[in-house]
Amino acid sequence: MLLTGGVAGAQLSPTTAPSNAPGTGAPGTAAPSPGNLSPATIPSPGTSGSQGRPGSSTSGSGSALPPGPSPVNPGQAAEAGNAAQSATTTAPKTSTTMQGTPGAAAPKAGTPAVGTPGAAEGGPGDNAPGNDVSGNGPPGDSASEVAQAPGARAGTKPPQGPITLARLVARARTQDARVAEASAELRKFQALYQQAKWAWFPKFEITLGAGGPVPEARNNGLGGPPTTEASLEGDWNFGDVGVTVFSTGNAVLPLYTFGKLTALEKAGAQGPIVGAALRERVRAEAGFQAAQAYYGYQLARAGLKQLEDVSKRLKDASDRIDALLKEDSDQVSKLDTYKLGYFRHLVESQRASAVQGEQFALTAIRLLASAAPDEPVEVVEEDLPLREDVKLPDLETALREASERRPELKAITAGIIAREQEVLIRERSYYPDLGLAGFYDIRWTSSATRQRSQFAYDPFNDRTAGLGLVLRGTFDIPIKDAQLEQARAELDKLRAQEQTLKAGIQLEVTQVQGQLVAAYARAKSFTEAERNAKRWATAAYAAFDLGTGDTRELVDAFSALAQASAERGKSWHDVRLGLASLERVTGAVPATDE
Repeated sequence: MLLTGGVAGAQLSPTTAPSNAPGTGAPGTAAPSPGNLSPATIPSPGTSGSQGRPGSSTSGSGSALPPGPSPVNPGQAAEAGNAAQSATTTAPKTSTTMQGTPGAAAPKAGTPAVGTPGAAEGGPGDNAPGNDVSGNGPPGDSASEVAQAPGARAGTKPPQGPITLARLVARARTQDARVAEASAELRKFQALYQQAKWAWFPKFEITLGAGGPVPEARNNGLGGPPTTEASLEGDWNFGDVGVTVFSTGNAVLPLYTFGKLTALEKAGAQGPIVGAALRERVRAEAGFQAAQAYYGYQLARAGLKQLEDVSKRLKDASDRIDALLKEDSDQVSKLDTYKLGYFRHLVESQRASAVQGEQFALTAIRLLASAAPDEPVEVVEEDLPLREDVKLPDLETALREASERRPELKAITAGIIAREQEVLIRERSYYPDLGLAGFYDIRWTSSATRQRSQFAYDPFNDRTAGLGLVLRGTFDIPIKDAQLEQARAELDKLRAQEQTLKAGIQLEVTQVQGQLVAAYARAKSFTEAERNAKRWATAAYAAFDLGTGDTRELVDAFSALAQASAERGKSWHDVRLGLASLERVTGAVPATDE
């Protein structure tokens, strides 16, 4: 008799390999970095490209375009780390700075790994989880949401009463540390988009200085010869030395850049979209893990009840055998006592596993709910079997919903748009930029005569200012050719990754939907099997009590009942988790986020 009702009590394992199979381990917790988007200020003409790590600040000018998701890792459908999971351990590429154009995009950040699609967090009905990417409108619209999400961790009120699945999912989606990290990354993308919008703003370079001593320099103020002996050079007579104060400044306002600035702003606008999609994936993963821990706890709790019921029935049978032995009945023997003793101890061993699973699931619930150490957490008791038939979505519907709502697809689409704009900037980098330049130079020296003639050179008391049209460009054609080819290659690579990602998502949805259908069929079959096993056990016990049945029939009936009950609970656990997994891979929107 194999009593597995509580062995799978807490199937939330802290691994880094995500899995969508119902009843398997938890999705990985590794959150990939979304890369770098750094639109920069107007570069000076002729600045050379610099290389550095993605995400690091680059002196001078330039901007990194929003990254696109990395290639998915198909793998085997039945294993953890399925078709829509990508490798998150690949090192990002180094960046390359664009040159010589005002507002030109510079470093190309490393492509972020797009891993297992955003996890859904909940079961059917009100707990339907999903994938509402809040940053996919105009960039910056989700700033208030960012401020409300992870930062509220410290001021969270303890839950009142037993925690439900919906409340657990909501807390995991807003208070998990990974969500806080992704929200901070989104804020960075929004700030970088603002930087790209203001790339046209001129960079005012202003210098202030003072120094001395300055020798005496006196004449008639019209550029004539010195009027004092100390003003003559070539001796040690410096006269009345003084000090000098000066200020210089210049700026260039881009007027026409052949579309480079517009392309840079459009590319920067994709950053918040990528950041919001990556944050939604992390939120969905946290919510799905919350649902996994919740259903694992319910499975362990149900398993303990089943074990208690079987233990009670075995104890009653053991007492009956002992009574018959005392009466020297031919119906039983000492061997029957050994049989029942063996099965009773086997039940007790399974109870220990179920208790451990229940405790582990409760610990996971506390972590995902961000509960304080002294905060009591009580989980509502819920039956895993569904009380009514569930209409499972067909594969075609699931695939269509996934293609419309998955955050990874939104992120890679935004990345392709950004890459297209980068190609445009590289193509236009051959053309010069027209700008309005302005400058001033003001100097005053206490020991020098200010020259009043326009023809006299006066380095001590100069006052000049001016405006003019400037044309700026560089002639590093071979470098520009290489940069353009690199940008086109990155665009083609991202488009290929999009096709791979779509195929991976299709494979993942197909896998999860098929597993859910199979789990639902098993659950209904084991439910009927348990009913028959209960009738069999009742009849066997009644026959044994009346003396018309033997011990073997009684043990076989109890073994079948225990196994059917355990498989029934496990199969309904897989159905519940399979529904949550299907909602996750199709990008369903949680009820709490609507």
